[in-house]
Amino acid sequence: MPRWLPRAVILVLALIACFQLGSWAFHQLTGLLINVLIAFFLALAVEPAVSRMAARGVRRGLATFLVFLGVFVAGAGFVVLLGSMLAGQIVDMVEGFPRYLDSVIAAINSTFHTKLSRLEIQDSLLHSDWLQKYVQNSATGVLDVSATVLGGLFRLLTVGLFSFYFAADGPRLRRALCSVLPPAKQSEVLRAWEIAVAKTGGYLYSRGLMALVSGLAHYVVFAVLDVPYAPALAVWVGLVSQFIPTIGTYLAGALPMLIAFPASPWYALYVLGFVVIYQQFENYVLQPKLTSRTVDIHPAVAFGSVIAGTALLGAVGALIAIPAVATLQAFLGAYVKRYELTERAAGEEATSSRPRPRLRRGTLPGPR
Repeated sequence: MPRWLPRAVILVLALIACFQLGSWAFHQLTGLLINVLIAFFLALAVEPAVSRMAARGVRRGLATFLVFLGVFVAGAGFVVLLGSMLAGQIVDMVEGFPRYLDSVIAAINSTFHTKLSRLEIQDSLLHSDWLQKYVQNSATGVLDVSATVLGGLFRLLTVGLFSFYFAADGPRLRRALCSVLPPAKQSEVLRAWEIAVAKTGGYLYSRGLMALVSGLAHYVVFAVLDVPYAPALAVWVGLVSQFIPTIGTYLAGALPMLIAFPASPWYALYVLGFVVIYQQFENYVLQPKLTSRTVDIHPAVAFGSVIAGTALLGAVGALIAIPAVATLQAFLGAYVKRYELTERAAGEEATSSRPRPRLRRGTLPGPR
């Protein structure tokens, strides 16, 4: 047996063991890495405001704290306002539910000549097997729901702490990163950091514009239909539909329908129809225009990046996909060498943009 064979076998086994250990550690730390990634993009989002306050003489830690405090107070106030509104509306809906049920049963009896009774329907539902099974499953799932809520709070706290440290110690973090790199690489890192801050700010700016347009449009509809709490509902639809990816549209449209249902079930259908129509207008007209201008990427690339981000990281990937792709595109654009167009390429571009002449029926184009 050759002398190098035992060492080669040991080396291969050691590499396999290291690969397995690294793969296990990566899968165990995936949640933490995703939280750090979210915190990094949040720190980039608040970087302009923190830097502006720090330039005016405010300590960077205090400026970061004030920015996060303002965001927290605004979010908490909005949640409390909507929570109180929703609780009162649910109470009104529960109190008026028997009346709605009686009207529906009366309409069914008059249309189909049946003899349904609300008391009989309630009794059959209360003594049904599926309701008892549902109650039992809900009772056993209380612990799972509690664990999910506690896990969400812990994740929110983790993201908040990391984003605060990234924003407060941004210059120190950049200096520490650049200190281990040669001077040529240091300029590239700083350029990439500045591009990431600009693109993330542009993305949030575009989302804010779409939230404003969505809120105004839905407020007009809610005011015309005389839906209660129209201003608060318009703010809810604008913010939730834009800043919660994937399911934000459905959450945003469900609450106005719930609020409009006690006034009239038809109003709830009208709200649903407008939400669906406006969503199509936003997806195919408004969002590609604003996103391509503020983040400076093609609408097709923006749409594809959202799909790819959702496939890779779920809702988090959908939220950070566009600023990440815009940052990568702008950074790589500085290293892509462009050439002048040839006469043929320029002629094809001009020909494709020029409107083609229409031919009359029965005629053929002559030779050129």
